[in-house]
Amino acid sequence: MDIFVILEDNHGSVHKMSIEAIVAAQSLNGSISAIVIGENHKDLASEVSSFNLKEILTVNNSLVESYSADGYTEVLHHIINQKKPDLIICGHTYQTRDYIPRLSARNDIPFIPDVIEIKDNLYIKQVLNSKLNASCSSDSGTLIISVQSAAFNGEDIEEGTPLINPFEIQINSEKVRSTSETPFIEDAGDIDLESADILVSIGRGIEKKENLQIGFDLAKTLGAEVSASRPVVDAGWLESYRQVGSSGASVSPKLYLALGISGAIQHVVGMKGSKFILAINKDPDSPLFEISDYAIIGDVLEIVPKLNQALQDL
Repeated sequence: MDIFVILEDNHGSVHKMSIEAIVAAQSLNGSISAIVIGENHKDLASEVSSFNLKEILTVNNSLVESYSADGYTEVLHHIINQKKPDLIICGHTYQTRDYIPRLSARNDIPFIPDVIEIKDNLYIKQVLNSKLNASCSSDSGTLIISVQSAAFNGEDIEEGTPLINPFEIQINSEKVRSTSETPFIEDAGDIDLESADILVSIGRGIEKKENLQIGFDLAKTLGAEVSASRPVVDAGWLESYRQVGSSGASVSPKLYLALGISGAIQHVVGMKGSKFILAINKDPDSPLFEISDYAIIGDVLEIVPKLNQALQDL
């Protein structure tokens, strides 16, 4: 099986979810080629040059120095027609959601988004607010899938020595009509939860909006980002781009601190890929404790300020 993985440029580095897409590809034991596009192609290629890939295809063209949906679609259209891969994989990012449907339509290739598992030629994704899993398959000669954040662990990457091969392409400028702001982001928020190493996530146990500051203070001490459960966002206490869960972001930080979050399944599906989970809740029967590495039973309003002070005193 010939597998192509499209790597996304995240401020000059390979996007975390692109690394996870490579891990997904490596789990299939095929021949893997990575594709990097744009002005940072050399840096991105260098970053993955120690991974177990057959080759890294680099595309350097003035019309796709930065991301544009038309430009990426045009480049990948030519690569697919020339190389004819069996499977194309990318991370399920904001950028992917913008241009991959165009690529799918342009090349008449089925697209299965937000895949969480690949098993026996079946591509499994969550449906109905992540209450059920659906198994999808395709009899098409080529298929495109995107993988959900944290569905595959970037730390499981296999090492190797791929070749780096420039892909020469002539693009018709008339077909590149759209431009995008840099960096491409869906909302006006200034944080990227999916790339954060540490998250301090606030739930309804914070009780009221005026108490949010203790979560932000702890995040500042830890160098973390602040996220939230849906009830906090629905109450208007925090912005929607901070929401984690089936209707928000899927995250996989090294440390996830859950402050007063009960652990409804809709929230758990968005953060269960975290490496370490520390939950604080005064309810000893909180469902989130079942998947937590560390659990503290108590009032977040009492514990968090003391924890923050102890960290500052270190």
